[in-house]
Amino acid sequence: MARVKDINPFLVNSYISKEYFCNRENELNVLLRNVRGNVNTTLISPRRLGKTGLILRFFEMLGEMGDYGTVYVDIYSSRNLSDFIKLLTTAIINKFPERTPVGKRFLKLLKGLRPVFSFDAITGAPQVQFNYQSESDKEYTLQQLLAFINEQPHPVVVAIDEFQQIAHYPEKNVEAILRTYIQQFNRLCFIFSGSRRHTLMDIFANANRPFYSSTRFINLDAIERVTYRNFIREKFEQGGRAIDDESIDYVLEWTKGYTFYTQSLCNRLYSLRKINLDAVKAECLALLRENEPIYLQFRNLITSKQWEFLLALAKEESVSQIYSKEFLVKHQLGTPSSIHRMLDALLEKEMILESVSSTGSSYSVYDVFLMRWMQRTY
Repeated sequence: MARVKDINPFLVNSYISKEYFCNRENELNVLLRNVRGNVNTTLISPRRLGKTGLILRFFEMLGEMGDYGTVYVDIYSSRNLSDFIKLLTTAIINKFPERTPVGKRFLKLLKGLRPVFSFDAITGAPQVQFNYQSESDKEYTLQQLLAFINEQPHPVVVAIDEFQQIAHYPEKNVEAILRTYIQQFNRLCFIFSGSRRHTLMDIFANANRPFYSSTRFINLDAIERVTYRNFIREKFEQGGRAIDDESIDYVLEWTKGYTFYTQSLCNRLYSLRKINLDAVKAECLALLRENEPIYLQFRNLITSKQWEFLLALAKEESVSQIYSKEFLVKHQLGTPSSIHRMLDALLEKEMILESVSSTGSSYSVYDVFLMRWMQRTY
């Protein structure tokens, strides 16, 4: 294993420890306050802004305190309740390995639920599949899994990432089932996180839905620029690299300070010994050239009109008056009704990001690197 000082500190696809995590102190404090008050939390954030890293940092903090257990499950790949149960089961197995006393008790519980065990051909990680005879069998299995977590010595925080997926399950009663079970187990506290704001708000803020008014909300924004600037400078200096403030400011502006994009660019720059503005711009260009085949494929996945609309947003970077005559005429986009249809379609495809504030909504290209490529190419 690489020594800590040999690790590129700008992580892109994983979480290692708090040494490589930038700030989010306010969000961590809110999560801790909610957990101590036994209040569930809904964490909403666009993709690639760092919500998963925040959850894992929070779980690390809880582990240091020693007062809470934790279970993290990502249900983005799930299509139905069976998938949800399978992913939750796998998360529990990974949290409590078979060799541990808790893991042995969980394995004993599973055997009573008649599972089919297998192992991932690449990673070797255990996988579980259940054979259900009826819908009630699914509900019973889910109840038993949550009951097991609830019976642990310490209260347990369960994070369900990409929670909006449950709104698309063919089973129409999943929300009601989960809400019922969650109310039964008072030693469990939940973090429901996701990236589709409209769907999550409908689940938790619609008076006609089971989860209405059952959580507190955290809306994750980009890390404050000064804090991120100091973090970047510190990590380069610790690695024996020199980077000037002008270069850091360019990085944060070019990536809009969004966590994934900032980390990706800094990860590339970290391979250099001395970084100046010319070096940063060269890496930005290299990054766009590497991804160009992907961006050209995006163009083939949507209509020409949708592409022109996306290009207009890229050139403006952010648009609040999206139906204004000025915007439509400037970019020759057609009528407000046609824009409305394209907007809905591209929001659904997650190619456009809607940002909501007290002053209203604004729209931008979801992928920051795609936006920069479009600005440069067209």
